[in-house]
Amino acid sequence: MIQLSIYTTLGCHLCAQLEALVVTLANQEVSLHHIEISDDDTLAERYGVRIPVLMDANGEELDRGFDLDKLSAWLQARGWLDEAAMAALTTPPENAPPIGAHQRNGRRYLG
Repeated sequence: MIQLSIYTTLGCHLCAQLEALVVTLANQEVSLHHIEISDDDTLAERYGVRIPVLMDANGEELDRGFDLDKLSAWLQARGWLDEAAMAALTTPPENAPPIGAHQRNGRRYLG
């Protein structure tokens, strides 16, 4: 099981996004310990503009891990990246129409 801490605060939508990405991309079960920064002035000063921040058991941090490239590299460096899950998130399905494409009078237009 992967043990991680996440520095967060109430109502942080980016923190929720990061949690979902970590669970999706990890190659094993993840246990997230939530650390509320608003309860501690020192934590708020240190992490206030950096959240969400993930920390592994060795104390290594990942700022703003909701960025898919940053998070996948961080997980991969620790041997925790599920390559198939990453491919599913980043590879468009075959024969998928371009994003924003539409048809009118039998012609296809890009939006």
